Amino acid sequence: MRGLPNSIQARDVEYVLHPVTNARKHEEIGPIVIDRGEGIYVYDDQGNRYIEALAGLWSVAVGFGEKRLVEAATRQMAKLPYYHTFSHKTNEPSVLLAERLVKMAPDRLKRAFFANSGSEANDSVIKMVWYYNNARGLRQKKKFIARTNAYHGITLASGSLTGLPANQRDFDLPFVPVRHVTCPHHYRFAEPGESEEAFADRLAAELEAVILEEGPETVAAFIGEPLMGAGGVLPPPATYWNKIQAVCRKYDVLIVADEVINGFGRLGTMFACDYYGIDPDILVLSKQITSSYQPLAAVMISQELYDGIADNSAKIGTFGHGFTTSGHPVPAAVALENLDIIEEKNLVENARRMGEVMQAELRKLADHPLVGEVRGIGLIAGVELVADKETKAKFDPVGKIGAQVFARAHENGLIIRAIGDVIAFCPPLIINEEQIHDMVRRFKLTLDETAQELLNRDVASL
Repeated sequence: MRGLPNSIQARDVEYVLHPVTNARKHEEIGPIVIDRGEGIYVYDDQGNRYIEALAGLWSVAVGFGEKRLVEAATRQMAKLPYYHTFSHKTNEPSVLLAERLVKMAPDRLKRAFFANSGSEANDSVIKMVWYYNNARGLRQKKKFIARTNAYHGITLASGSLTGLPANQRDFDLPFVPVRHVTCPHHYRFAEPGESEEAFADRLAAELEAVILEEGPETVAAFIGEPLMGAGGVLPPPATYWNKIQAVCRKYDVLIVADEVINGFGRLGTMFACDYYGIDPDILVLSKQITSSYQPLAAVMISQELYDGIADNSAKIGTFGHGFTTSGHPVPAAVALENLDIIEEKNLVENARRMGEVMQAELRKLADHPLVGEVRGIGLIAGVELVADKETKAKFDPVGKIGAQVFARAHENGLIIRAIGDVIAFCPPLIINEEQIHDMVRRFKLTLDETAQELLNRDVASL
C-alpha cells in the first residue's frame, strides 16, 4: 500500500469510505493524495505533476488555483458567511445569480431554485414535477422516462433515474417510477446498416410506444443529458433531440435537460441545449457553475411550472421543499465570479476552438489496435477500447483494460477517467493547444505501453 504507517494514505484507509470505489482494493493500494492544483495540473504529495484531463469530475472550468474564486469566497465569508432562503429571507449573491442564470438560459426558463449537487437538484426536479402535476389535478402523472447508460445522480430518487447498473445494484433501486429506454449511442445500439437518422427515428418511435404502453396520463417527464457523460461520453445523432421533443410535446410530457456536465461551455456553446436545439421545461445545472470550488446546483424552471407551484403553495400554505444551504451566499458569490471569468476569458469560444483540436488529435488514434471508436464534441471526448475492431467485441471482463490504462496513465503524468473500457477526457476550459498535444501524446504513450503489455502477455501464454 502507498504510504508509511500513520501517513495520510494509511489514515485514509483506516478512516474513510470512498465513493464509487472498491473498498477492499482501496485497502490494498491506498490513495494518491492530491496536494495542490494550478491551471490544468494537479500535484500529489510527492511532488508529481499530472495533467487533470477530466477537470476533477467534469467540473473545473477555470482551472485549479484560480485566485479570483478564492478571493470571492473570502469576501463573502467576511461579509455574510451563511444565511438561508426560507421564510421570505434572501441574500444578494443568490438573487444576482438567479437573475443572471435566467438571462443566460433558454427563453422558456424563468426561475431558479438552488441546491448543493446535481443529485439533490434532480431529486428536487422529481418532487417539483409531482407537486406541479398534483396541483393540476393530474395525480397519476408521476412516471419518468430516462435512458440506459444515463447518469442523473446517486441518491434514492436521482439514482433511480440513473441508468447505470453499478449505481443501482444492491441499493434496491429504482425507488421511483421510471422506465429506461434505449441509449442513443449509434456505435453500440444501431442495427446493422442502420443510419444515424434511421436510428434516431427508431428511438423516437420507441419513446412514443413506451408512453402509450404506460399511458400518457401517467408519464410526467423525459429526462436526458443532451450529451451523455458518465455513461461513456455518448453524443446522440444530430436529429435525435428534435424527434424526442416532438414526442414529448405530443403527450404533455415535460422535457428535463440535465446539463450538470454539459453546461457553461463544455460543448463549445454556453449550454448543450443551444447546441442541440433543446427547448426544455426544466434545466439542471451544477459542477462548472462554480468550477466545483463550492458545492452548488440550480434547477431552472419555466414560468408555467413556477405558476403551478406558486399557486399550489398559496393553496396549501407552503412549498415544503428546500435545503439548509439553498441559495448559500458563498457558493453563489463564487459562481458569479466564475461566470465572470468564463465570459471575460471567452472560455466558451476557447472550448469550441480547442475542442476542434482535441477531437482531431484523439481521432488520429482511431487506427490504434486497442481503439474501437473516438467520439465527442467540444472539450469532452470518449475513446472506447475494444478487443476486436472489426466486430466491436468488448474485452472480457469489461473494465479490466480500462483500469490498466487508467493506472498506467498516472505513471505518464495523466489523470483520465476509465468508464469500463471507455477512456473519458474533459479538461478544464482554459486548456491551450500546446497542452492538448501534450495530453494526447501522454495518452498515446499509455495506449502503446498497454498494447505492448497485452502482446507480451499473449506471447508468454503460448
